[in-house]
Amino acid sequence: MTQTPVAPTDSALPGRADEGGSIAVPQRAIAREPRARGRVASYVALTKPRIIELLLVTTLPSMILAAGGLPEWWVVLATMVGGTLAAGSANALNCYVDRDIDALMRRTTHRPLARHDVSPRGALAFGLVLGVLAVALMGAATNWLAAGLTAAAIGFYVVVYTMLLKRRTSQNIVWGGAAGCMPVLIGWSAVTGSLAWAPVVLFAVVFFWTPPHFWALAIRYREDYARAGVPMLPVVASPRRVATEIVAYSWLTAAVSLLLWPLATGWVYGVLAIASGAALIVAAHRLLARTKQGANAKAAMQLFHLSNSYLAFLFVAVAVDTFVR
Repeated sequence: MTQTPVAPTDSALPGRADEGGSIAVPQRAIAREPRARGRVASYVALTKPRIIELLLVTTLPSMILAAGGLPEWWVVLATMVGGTLAAGSANALNCYVDRDIDALMRRTTHRPLARHDVSPRGALAFGLVLGVLAVALMGAATNWLAAGLTAAAIGFYVVVYTMLLKRRTSQNIVWGGAAGCMPVLIGWSAVTGSLAWAPVVLFAVVFFWTPPHFWALAIRYREDYARAGVPMLPVVASPRRVATEIVAYSWLTAAVSLLLWPLATGWVYGVLAIASGAALIVAAHRLLARTKQGANAKAAMQLFHLSNSYLAFLFVAVAVDTFVR
């Protein structure tokens, strides 16, 4: 007795010609590609690309100031790629350590580990690999001082800020924010192989800018941090005290920025630094006034967005002044 051959189903074929002669792609192959794209997007999201952008904005002007113009293109490329890898490493490792509280905060529930789009082991390995690549690239393409500062920035952000300070003290962002100041030192040292007072001043500008910038955001998401048990200043202090400290740090930021004028820049930077510093101070005082009136969430977010623009504008002013001189 003979059996009638059964044609294989579409799912068993790598592709078949339809009546028009085109090749039909199996459904499993179609589904695999979006999943792969989604996985790549999840790993990219671990690096927090929007934060990286702001860090790179401070790196390139520091390099331009150090070189007295545009540095060698390969130094710029290596430093920017290395900086991107380093920041991505620090942010991915931060996501790994903070995966428990990220799942509790509405602002961070979309992150890959909170959504279980990436495994903790995968995130840890990804962050470590990015860090090794960053340090190796900086050492091979620039110099080992820049590479050492790169490694220190990653370690400080992950260990000192994320693991030691963030969940223990309301001054977490004050001292932990020093990691975000490191790109100016890295950029300068990548060009010169040394450090000087000018990058130290720029480091101080970012250092004093960080608390008002981050506390303004923390005012908006105070309930999130309280739910997660993170003692950000707006969680543990009165709104008036937070606004007062934001005003103080804003004045310090503007004042320190002017130290660069006689030290390493000219009148173009001086004028732009005064104007942008005044805008930052006005926004901080507006927040304090609104806080006294009992409604400060909107003013806090206005200050947060303005502080982003302030830092970018100030460092663009450094580059413009260098080229003009």
